[in-house]
Amino acid sequence: MTSQTYWAEHAWLNGTVEPGVVLATSPEGRITTVHPGVPGPPVGAVSLRGLTVPGLANAHSHAFHRALRGTTQVGSGTFWTWRSGMYDIAARLTPDTAFALARAVYAEMALAGVTAVGEFHYVHHQPGGTPYESPRAMAEALIAAAAQAGIRITLLDTCYLAAGFGREPEPLQRRFSDGTAARWAERAAALHAAHDGRAGPAGEEAAVRVGAAIHSVRAVPAPALAEVAEWAAAREAPLHVHLSEQPAENEDCLRAHGRTPAALLAEHGVLGPRTTAVHATHLTPEDTALLGRTGTRACLCPTTERDLADGIGPAGELRRAGSPLCLGSDSHAVIDLFEEARALELNERLRTLTRGHFTAAQLLRAAGEEGHAALGRPDCGRLEVGCLADFATVALDTVRTAGTAPRLATEAVVFAATGADVRHTVVGGRHIVREGAHQLVPDVPGALRRAIEAVRTSR
Repeated sequence: MTSQTYWAEHAWLNGTVEPGVVLATSPEGRITTVHPGVPGPPVGAVSLRGLTVPGLANAHSHAFHRALRGTTQVGSGTFWTWRSGMYDIAARLTPDTAFALARAVYAEMALAGVTAVGEFHYVHHQPGGTPYESPRAMAEALIAAAAQAGIRITLLDTCYLAAGFGREPEPLQRRFSDGTAARWAERAAALHAAHDGRAGPAGEEAAVRVGAAIHSVRAVPAPALAEVAEWAAAREAPLHVHLSEQPAENEDCLRAHGRTPAALLAEHGVLGPRTTAVHATHLTPEDTALLGRTGTRACLCPTTERDLADGIGPAGELRRAGSPLCLGSDSHAVIDLFEEARALELNERLRTLTRGHFTAAQLLRAAGEEGHAALGRPDCGRLEVGCLADFATVALDTVRTAGTAPRLATEAVVFAATGADVRHTVVGGRHIVREGAHQLVPDVPGALRRAIEAVRTSR
């Protein structure tokens, strides 16, 4: 890959909208120049009309859940009834169909300005639990899918060992389990050694990170929690965990261990600045304080949490306690990080009957910089010299954004724009989406349709 120069009509630089910003990138995919106040594009520069912001980070994804979009909206139910449909899709996946679906889903993310995804991956083995000939086949399919879609991936290899407290995996869950934490660690270590820190196909740095995940305290017995945490700590790898997504999880944990899931995780050394608690919807005040005190991050997924009727997470309380917030689209009911971001503020307004809990700048950082940090890339999410050259440009002349003064462009983008308003996405200095068209996956809707049909019709 060669160096490239971009000219942004407007750019968001550390909370301020600046006009006419030149962004130059190195062959390795880092920003080498940030020069505001340039009235027009220099010779040879690629023009980015609109507001250019740091690339967005989708910090929590289950790519295969995208196949459920639209199919679960008939009738009523809860998270637990939705889960049965999700398990049916999980049972049908193969490495080939998982690759095709993830490639299309990650391309959809790129169209919406996402430059990095955290894939919370737990479909490890064949149906029934027998490993593939290559035990890393499913994980490597996802890594390859991200490369072909042109975005970065943090593959969060997930430990999943039980159906609930003291319960063996059910038949549909056996392909998620390695049997023991030690066998999970052995497989994850081989994946980490092969892929962590790997460059992208065009030579861009840090295209792949490999981290760890604890599916939940329901799915990982208490003695194994420390093993997963120690694995991540030894490699300074990101560690994610589903936490208190459902009241039933809290109730079952209290019955089994006499403490909340957050307290159980703390007791086994799971919490800390490299750990991200996903959802964290049903926390006690003591849990919230514990996450903040340990510097544990929280990844909220508002569009999924409302789609599944999970509840509204305590975003304001977590931020005040000291937990950095990031965002994910989780089940991909929609893929739109602007919608996830504004939901933090709008949900707080509904809950408290007051406005002004988060500024647009704080929400944009949650959708970008904080998410990248949670995925193991603290040098991403800012338009600064030395940072990874990942950015997205949002049009300011659509029916949702037109008429806004440039100084208020951040507010217009965060509170009114959608992923459909993204015109350009650049990853590692490489133009992945140009004028709303994906450069590597020409027909993203067609790719999605074909991949989803292949999964649904497979046996």
